[in-house]
Amino acid sequence: MFELDRQIGRFVEELKRNNASAHTIAAYESDLRQFLDYFSPPGVDPPPPSGFDVLNIREWLASLYDQKLSAVSIRRKLAALRVFFRFLVREGLAPMNAPRLLRTPRMPKKLPDVMTTEQANALVDGVAAGKIERPHPARDLAILELLYGCGLRVSELVGLNLDDIDRTERWLRVRGKGRKERQVPFGAKAADALDRYLEERTAGEPAIFLNHRGGRLTDRGVRGIIKLYGTLIAGDSSIHPHSFRHAFATHLLSDGADLRSIQELLGHARLSTTQKYTQVSLADLMSVYDRAHPKA
Repeated sequence: MFELDRQIGRFVEELKRNNASAHTIAAYESDLRQFLDYFSPPGVDPPPPSGFDVLNIREWLASLYDQKLSAVSIRRKLAALRVFFRFLVREGLAPMNAPRLLRTPRMPKKLPDVMTTEQANALVDGVAAGKIERPHPARDLAILELLYGCGLRVSELVGLNLDDIDRTERWLRVRGKGRKERQVPFGAKAADALDRYLEERTAGEPAIFLNHRGGRLTDRGVRGIIKLYGTLIAGDSSIHPHSFRHAFATHLLSDGADLRSIQELLGHARLSTTQKYTQVSLADLMSVYDRAHPKA
């Protein structure tokens, strides 16, 4: 086994010991194995960890551009490499974190597509009205009410347990990125939907949302549910769980909520992440102006 290969294995084991999420571990390992493959063409041994410098890291980065990878993918791979080299430096196996010296590709400026208030409410109300015959309508309605009413990430939604709900005060304990916890309030409609669902929920599983086998509902399961309703009720197959998170933030901002409060509700570490919703609101405002003002 090559030394670089061995150290990737050690790094992955450390991630597991530190309780990194399964998704993070899988993504890091995949990106690092691809990095190893690039420097291991047939008949060539990869350099040892100490043999990497800015020049050969830049060569690898150029190969990603040649593959026409998106800026998002390249940023993720570079981030994985930086964390790995930080581990190597700490272990005394590399003289420096060479990937840190490379410029991170800029993300294209793209505003998220956001449902209007009418569209979001029509979709949720369509589920409540039972427009589509489904085996677990009460569960599905509770899912949509919490996604739109609380702005949860899909991973946060499926991670909710029964003891995370304060039904008296209407608060949720949410575990977000980096295992950070936050308290999120939920409204009367979400409370009613949750009550109806929990009355019929009988399994002993601690998870709130269950699949048809009585186990915890997965991210993929929720995406399938949202796609189905989006397609059949709204006629839009592109609607996904994060669409409701965007709508939650944008509609709060449009109705006068301040950015700091929205940041807390969404669990954003940086205010700059939340500020993208101001751009969406301004774009909507310009659209209204262009349609309505006689001098537009």
